[in-house]
Amino acid sequence: MPSVVRKGRERVGDGVQVDSLSVEETWVRLSRDQGSVLVDVRTRAEWAYVGLPDLSLIGKRPVLVEWVEFPSNQLNQAFVAQLTDALTKIGANNDTELFFLCRSGGRSLSAARAMAAAGYSRCRNVADGFEGPLDPNRHRGSRGWKAKGIPWVQG
Repeated sequence: MPSVVRKGRERVGDGVQVDSLSVEETWVRLSRDQGSVLVDVRTRAEWAYVGLPDLSLIGKRPVLVEWVEFPSNQLNQAFVAQLTDALTKIGANNDTELFFLCRSGGRSLSAARAMAAAGYSRCRNVADGFEGPLDPNRHRGSRGWKAKGIPWVQG
């Protein structure tokens, strides 16, 4: 795998930091820390038609909670409560390292900020997301989880 680099850091009230990490660094950290959690905040349609991160090699499954609801395309007002409930069910707590993933890193950053503001101290954004940002030809797929060859499955 290519070298891993930290992409950036942002403060969210009370000194809580949200780091943006490469997909490679995310995979390494998820692999090393059995308690860490990948939170996929894309929509149900994206999970079904674009694919899902496959964490089976490291004995995990991603937690799936929509940041924006499908098909309404409205912000999920219950996101923090839904994710908190899902995390509690798997034994995660406010000190668990959480990695937030979306298509290209925008929604996941918003979700990480929301959970950091809710008291989760180790929120990380997966900078290039599952498919990566648009390239100059307005196509996705040259960066991100899938493009880097990190395990994934079709939904």
